[in-house]
This record gives sequence, structure tokens and C-alpha cells, in this order.
Amino acid sequence: MTANKILLQKKYARIIEMFAKISGLSIGDAMDFFYRSLTYKEISEGISDMHCRSDEYLAEELLMEHNENKH
Repeated sequence: MTANKILLQKKYARIIEMFAKISGLSIGDAMDFFYRSLTYKEISEGISDMHCRSDEYLAEELLMEHNENKH
């Protein structure tokens, strides 16, 4: 299933802002990480209906992915 592109862009903005807050990254760094992440790929391609999950859940997924990449 695919989501409306405009609604997805708004969701991306909310996720990036939330991810920046919980990770301590700047908005720019959070956005850079987001658009290179597996989480973004899954959301944008409609894999497992990731776009239907809450912004909080997706921000936490990003944080886990970010922490895994640090090691």
C-alpha cells in the first residue's frame, strides 16, 4: 500500500524533528540520517505498511538504527 505523497512529507518532517530531539542530533544531521536510513526506505516503499505506524514508533526505530550504526 502506498500513502499520499504530501502526507508522507509531513510525516517525515514530524519523524525527523522527534528523532532529532531524542537523539540529540541537529535537525540537519537527523534529516541526513533519516533519508539514508533503512527506516526511510521501508516507509517510502510501503514495506510492511511502515507509514501506518506512529511517528513516535518510527523515531524510536531510527534511534535504534542510529545506535546500531555507531558501533
